[in-house]
Amino acid sequence: MVAREAEQRVRLPALRAGWLTQTFVHRPFRPEAVQALLPEELVVDEYDGAAWVGLTPLVMADVRLPGVPAALPGLPTFAETNLRTYVRCRDGRDGLWFLSLEVAFPLMLAARAIGAPYNPGSLSVSTDGDTVAYSGTRGNGEASYRVLVRRGDPIEPTERDVWLTSRWRAYTRRLGVLWETPVEHEPWPLAHATVEVLEETLTTAAGLGEAPLGEPVVHFSEGVRHVRLGLPMPCAPGQVSSPAS
Repeated sequence: MVAREAEQRVRLPALRAGWLTQTFVHRPFRPEAVQALLPEELVVDEYDGAAWVGLTPLVMADVRLPGVPAALPGLPTFAETNLRTYVRCRDGRDGLWFLSLEVAFPLMLAARAIGAPYNPGSLSVSTDGDTVAYSGTRGNGEASYRVLVRRGDPIEPTERDVWLTSRWRAYTRRLGVLWETPVEHEPWPLAHATVEVLEETLTTAAGLGEAPLGEPVVHFSEGVRHVRLGLPMPCAPGQVSSPAS
């Protein structure tokens, strides 16, 4: 069972931030197709017999590196867009695996040191009433996206809503080592959303060339303002657990 609230405290954050104006566009794919994109230490997590890939554009706000006090301003606000899926590690714990990360702020590229697949590019986020528009183009021009959503009323999350949006660790791989980065923030405030435009080549660029199994499941969130990312730690060796749905 995936928890709606953080599973651990991050007492010494490596990064503090707010994740705002975030949309979750989740599409179901064959588990075998997604598994082929994962490192051998991870197994795809499934819900209703499918692997889910989420396109999640957002605004990064008030980003603070270690030691920057709350009284001082954080880094400038910038856009980021994640293409992610859900996995389990050898010890059975669930988490995120990023297929790609698009970012408009070069400093975030430092996370490549632990294998985070950041790509610099030109990104934008704009709102007009209940409509939110996201767009971006990778710096090398190899991938782009345009998403237009209309946000609706707040919802009380169902089990599937929580499963699709709440994860408390991210896995990356670098130089043969699997890394785990813990995450802590308040529960996502979720709202209904409708996709009016969805054009993207990020999924194909990540190696997932087949069509999704069904229509997207979409949520909008005003965001969470108290995100704490912990220090990445190498994952201990063990046996891969079977995925839970």
